Amino acid sequence: MRLATVNLNLTETASIVTSAGVLPIYKINRQLGKNWNTELLEIITTGQLNEINDWHRSVGKNEIEKLKSHIIPFRKIKFAPPYRHPRKIWGIGLNYVEHAKDLLVKTPLAEPASFMKPDTTIIGYKDIIRIPVQSIKTTGESELGIIIGKKCKDIETEDWLKVVAGFTPIIDMTAEDLLRKNLRYLTRAKSFDTFFSFGPHIVTPDEIEDIMKLQVATVINGEIYAENIISNMTFPPDFLVSFHSKVMTLLPGDIIATGTPRAVQLHTGDIIECRIDGFTSLKNSVIDLKDRQ
Repeated sequence: MRLATVNLNLTETASIVTSAGVLPIYKINRQLGKNWNTELLEIITTGQLNEINDWHRSVGKNEIEKLKSHIIPFRKIKFAPPYRHPRKIWGIGLNYVEHAKDLLVKTPLAEPASFMKPDTTIIGYKDIIRIPVQSIKTTGESELGIIIGKKCKDIETEDWLKVVAGFTPIIDMTAEDLLRKNLRYLTRAKSFDTFFSFGPHIVTPDEIEDIMKLQVATVINGEIYAENIISNMTFPPDFLVSFHSKVMTLLPGDIIATGTPRAVQLHTGDIIECRIDGFTSLKNSVIDLKDRQ
């Protein structure tokens, strides 16, 4: 199942994604007598995601077909971020050797180089990335995102998918010039407004045959800048979920951005895209705020 949040009449509402468009959850509630939450984060945190997905896999697809007059075509919708206030956003730095070379540092081999970001960085599909006046070199990084679906602690790698709600494309930004001044500036370099885009869809695990075979590409202005396959990560998704659950309790809606094949410098007018096999691509335009001065 694929889920998204769309902006309808100035309200951000959760929807099921179909081949023809999106069907808002509130319309399913009205037409089929369901009582599901209409905010995607609430669907995840209350445990309703499994219920909705079970319905979707059994009879839901047929029932949605009967409601096709209520489906909103893609051309008429504006995607919002799937949600705006996760409790935690974990980022994983230097998880491919090629990206470590960009920063002239060694790839961490013993433990992942993880960091956290605030939710004020969040934007969604086709929103604008704003390069801050404090930075002369801001980069964008395409990544696979893991959405946590259950409260969990001390999860072992073999059990990781039991606590995962789904996966999503991510574009993570870094004020790289600030980071190069001092690696202790990492939090600041990662935390400017608009520095974290995700969506437009969350894809449940049952839709993906093999996570390790997915290819992730950083695309700039329609051209592939860098790409790599998940199996080439130093620390794969199962390890990342397990490792971070042993650091702190993971909560429903928490996001783990798993690392990028390579980061590309951004300039005003650029369109950066996260392209992942089997996912709708995430795209954002860029404005450098210094160009307005």
